[in-house]
Amino acid sequence: MADYKEKLVKRYWNYQTTNFPEVGVYFDRPHAPDGRPPVFCRHQAGKNVITNPGASQEEIRLLLRFIPMGERHKWFRSMNSSQALAQSVFGNLAIYGYLSHLADLVDESGLPLFGDAKISPENFYMEYKINYLGEPRPTSLDCFISGRHQVAIECKFTESEVGSCSRPRLTPSASNYETDFCNGTYSNQRGRKEKCSLTEIGVLYWKFIPVLFNWQSTKDIFPCPVNKNYQLVRNVLAACVNSVGNISDEKGHVIVIYDERNPAFQSGSKGLISYEETRNALKKPTILRKYSWQSIIKFLRNNYILPWLTEQLNNKYGF
Repeated sequence: MADYKEKLVKRYWNYQTTNFPEVGVYFDRPHAPDGRPPVFCRHQAGKNVITNPGASQEEIRLLLRFIPMGERHKWFRSMNSSQALAQSVFGNLAIYGYLSHLADLVDESGLPLFGDAKISPENFYMEYKINYLGEPRPTSLDCFISGRHQVAIECKFTESEVGSCSRPRLTPSASNYETDFCNGTYSNQRGRKEKCSLTEIGVLYWKFIPVLFNWQSTKDIFPCPVNKNYQLVRNVLAACVNSVGNISDEKGHVIVIYDERNPAFQSGSKGLISYEETRNALKKPTILRKYSWQSIIKFLRNNYILPWLTEQLNNKYGF
């Protein structure tokens, strides 16, 4: 992982030298020898999204509108940001009318990557909030395609894992530690009535999980299968449950987009293990699919789609 990130950081600073030579204008500090990637200043954060060199102000506005400032992740300004990468790729495809071309993609198991979903700028969203899983604060999906068949897209880049449950990570200093801490098992703990700390506060994950997964909500499970696979499980539920609480394995599926170079998504590593555990636990495994950034960009390049974009993705990220 260290070698992977070191090579990326070196590429970023070379990209900065060519594309943003006035370091003090765009970045929060000059070249850092400590292995830190370039981080844009707050008022220059939008520059982390690749734009058409000939784009009009209206095109730039439409592109940046996909993720308003208030929805940007904490590290959006870093060149390591998977959110900025996703906006660069999917946002540009959307505003220039090429999003529907992704319907031709075939996943790593030979299935149409987007299945029966109808892809267009009109039903494509980024940082899409869902409000039907009973979460106190609805969190967002990286990308979402609405319609009769829904698709949730989880975008990864340099992350070392897919995303775990927050409850086992609570520390004694947290204000909700005594009531909400979980030891990583699906079992009654700390005097709670429910086996899941999140179920105790009304989150509906375990209402729907047994419909789609081979996990029974009535039995103790050691360790909890959702703990390390939290983000993928939640994406599956978001794709297969609709706004009125109906659930079906025909309603949608999830796509994980990852960087082939990232050791976390190579054999025996955390990201790939989580993906495989989650997929193997599904009653219908094809609900969860994966595809690499490299494969998407190769498709764009081979079909001469936005060549300025594929050139800049190569310059910045090495794709």
